[in-house]
Amino acid sequence: MTVLDTLNTRAKGPGTLTASAIALDERHTAHNYSPLPVVAASAEGAWITDVEGRRYLDCLSAYSAVNFGHRNPEIIATAHAQLDLVTLVSRAFHAEPLGRFCAALATLCDKDTVLPMNSGAEAVESALKVARKWGTDVKGVPAGQANIIVADNNFHGRTISIVSFSSDETARSGFGPFTPGFRSVPFGDADALAKAIDQHTVAVLVEPIQGEAGVIVPPDEYLPEVRQICSAYNVLMIADEIQSGLARTGRTFACDHWDVVPDIYLLGKALGGGVVPLSAVVADREVLAVLHPGEHGSTFGGNPFAAAIGSTVVSMLGRGEFQDRAAHLGRRLHWRLRTLIGHGVLAVRGRGLWAGVDVDPALGTGKQLSLRLAQRGVLVKDTHGSTLRVAPPLVITAAEIDWAVDRFADTLAEMAS
Repeated sequence: MTVLDTLNTRAKGPGTLTASAIALDERHTAHNYSPLPVVAASAEGAWITDVEGRRYLDCLSAYSAVNFGHRNPEIIATAHAQLDLVTLVSRAFHAEPLGRFCAALATLCDKDTVLPMNSGAEAVESALKVARKWGTDVKGVPAGQANIIVADNNFHGRTISIVSFSSDETARSGFGPFTPGFRSVPFGDADALAKAIDQHTVAVLVEPIQGEAGVIVPPDEYLPEVRQICSAYNVLMIADEIQSGLARTGRTFACDHWDVVPDIYLLGKALGGGVVPLSAVVADREVLAVLHPGEHGSTFGGNPFAAAIGSTVVSMLGRGEFQDRAAHLGRRLHWRLRTLIGHGVLAVRGRGLWAGVDVDPALGTGKQLSLRLAQRGVLVKDTHGSTLRVAPPLVITAAEIDWAVDRFADTLAEMAS
């Protein structure tokens, strides 16, 4: 009997330790999430162990923040070493790890300048400010008149400016008034994008593959056309690669699948190695040079601890092994998931080790399916009704993929009976 075989039988309800931890969380934590009833105690590689000692195959990877696996030994070694040196000095002083990190990341992106921040939403907000300032200082758009084109059903975060151009009423309802200056057009429709541009348009902000929307892959001609349109109209193309980037789709960046190079990359999540919040806006100097001292900043942005970890992440990406794993194992994941079409699954989308799976709503909601899968030892998360996102750490094995999809098939059969 293999280790995976021993995980086939799951407890049907939470134990005492789990129930106690959940009750404490529910009592004192703001209810801005609806988590599954799993209480993580430790994790390694692609596996999470709860407070009762049960093991779960993590097929979410903290929304791609844990691309390189939980407690990746190379990343953890860097973290331990940097903890013995210096962790935070603010940007009031120079710190050796920061320059090293920015140089390495700029090279990875084939750009020359990096603006380090913390969260993905901070990177997006920073890029919006940069685009507006670039529009005023470089393109000559009158102050306060800049507009930015976004895509319907986008997800770039939940800060006030970002939800101002969200299509998700849950993210918007009750949070107005909203920030003006954004125009939303259908994702995948380059003609609609071109028609929305006027003389005051400074940028197009787009996810190469829409994650929160259900891992939506655009038509093959879309991103190349967006690139051409932005160049023709002197508009910055901003690619939000916070979820899709850093090897998740089988390439370093999702844009690479279409040989598209944006003016600005937005990176985050996996950039911190699953250890620390770290994000970045990466562009050429003529774009980021519009920022001057005092116009933008972050006390923790680019701190030595995060920068050291980021350098290790960039070094690991430079070897190409994680891109290769995502491409190779992603083909197996998608093949196995597609065998479920007609057996409770309606559609499977995605690239690499990233899939959106539409489940027949007649079987139940995505949340109900996620709960049942957790009982069988597989952790995924729902989005938009009956769609599941599958995004395991890139260290997952073929045998673990097969085990997870087998549990998925069993769960669908159980819900159909």
